[in-house]
Amino acid sequence: MQLSFLRPLYNRPGPWCSVYMDASRDTQDARPQVDLRWRALKGDLLGQGADPVTVEAVEEVVRRHQPMPGDYGIAVFATRGRVVLTEYLSAPPLRDLASWSALPHTMPLVAQRGEQVAWVRVLADRTGADAMAVSAGGVPRRAQVKGGQSRQLRRVQPGGWSQSRYQRAAMEAWHQNAGDAAAATADLAERVGADVVLVAGDVRATGMIAAQLPERWQDVLVRTDAGARDVGADDTLMDDIMVQTVAEVADRRIAAALDRFGVQEDVGAGLDAVVSALQRNQVDTMLIVDDPSADGELWVGPEPTEIATDPGQLAGMSVADPQRVRADAALLRALIGTDADLTVLAPEEAPELTDGVGAVLRYVDASTPGRGNG
Repeated sequence: MQLSFLRPLYNRPGPWCSVYMDASRDTQDARPQVDLRWRALKGDLLGQGADPVTVEAVEEVVRRHQPMPGDYGIAVFATRGRVVLTEYLSAPPLRDLASWSALPHTMPLVAQRGEQVAWVRVLADRTGADAMAVSAGGVPRRAQVKGGQSRQLRRVQPGGWSQSRYQRAAMEAWHQNAGDAAAATADLAERVGADVVLVAGDVRATGMIAAQLPERWQDVLVRTDAGARDVGADDTLMDDIMVQTVAEVADRRIAAALDRFGVQEDVGAGLDAVVSALQRNQVDTMLIVDDPSADGELWVGPEPTEIATDPGQLAGMSVADPQRVRADAALLRALIGTDADLTVLAPEEAPELTDGVGAVLRYVDASTPGRGNG
């Protein structure tokens, strides 16, 4: 999982208000319920000593955000009277939460987002296509391709002296429209760095589009005849295929990270080893088990790599005033500061992971903890 979308939170000094709240409004009494939940969180923040101006900035977002249909949540991060990041959650958080701390409390957000997969979905017929893309950070992009050739798009029945001419005209028009759709699809895929390209709809149109996609997108291409561009068409099957395909890509990524970690033979295993590797800018990908009850702590200094299990270690780095913070908050800040990735695991995916954390390393040298005598 790339964490660059969180970088704005670590380019500013704290302390931080971090709020996770069920904001669902799909019942008649939803607004009073949302107000009650916010009042409880607001009282919690003020009780922790939060700056009232910053709390007011969060309240403005909570009360005035654009509601979504169905059940959902929001996560809001603010410091020094300013909201820096607001994220919609596709489902309510496990519990409403408010934190006032030196570092933003981002672990619940990344755990709920899960492995992010960039994708492009194209719904095509012989007159054009509608395309939508979502980047790994969740930013949607759309394109609509109207066929440049709209005449003679249906092949005529056999018979008559002009049959072959009309047949050729229809095929040429289909091919040109598919070429336009393929170009738009490739452009969207390039812009979002797509991991999946789903081409759905009319079977002839999807075949022509697929054939004209650049080679680099062929390995991530999925074709289906589900879906139609007709108004009111039921796209449930196409949506199910999209969700299943994205989930399979995410599962493969997690399995690959676990495999890479496994071949290190316990190097990078456990909290001490991960902290040491982060100090040395050595972590490529950190693995962490999602445990909402975790409350471990670490010590940090101003810089992302100033992270330690003991304040004495930071004194050796000339950190004058070490701060004790949540362990997961310190780890995430260090990952972002060193451009490392994160893989969040369910407990059953890594039951024997020491301390619930490990790291795939960029390099291993003689001083790497756990390397043995090497």
